[in-house]
Amino acid sequence: MKPHKTQRQRRASRVRRTYVVHGGRPRLSVFRSQEHIYAQVIDDARGHTVASASSLEKSYRDAGNKGSNKDAAAAIGKLIAERAVAAGVTDVVFDRGAYLYHGRVKALADGAREGGLNF
Repeated sequence: MKPHKTQRQRRASRVRRTYVVHGGRPRLSVFRSQEHIYAQVIDDARGHTVASASSLEKSYRDAGNKGSNKDAAAAIGKLIAERAVAAGVTDVVFDRGAYLYHGRVKALADGAREGGLNF
């Protein structure tokens, strides 16, 4: 018997279903917890992560920053954009997962756009 998906998993799969249409561009995937925010640029065609950034990184924490506010999310967005552009990726699809495009998720997206990613 197949186990039930949680409501969060159903929302995330519904959002990701639309990315198949975009011709194989890498996706910028976002995960947020209560205290931190994480971002990855994932190339699904090859099955590996191109770039990643999070508010848990030592260089980010040593500067006295926290990961639980919009300023931190914008900084992580700029950081992931720098790393993705350095790896040769400029066009991505934004994968918000099951989260609403609001608050920290929106701030990360805006920071990534400022850093040079197109989506």
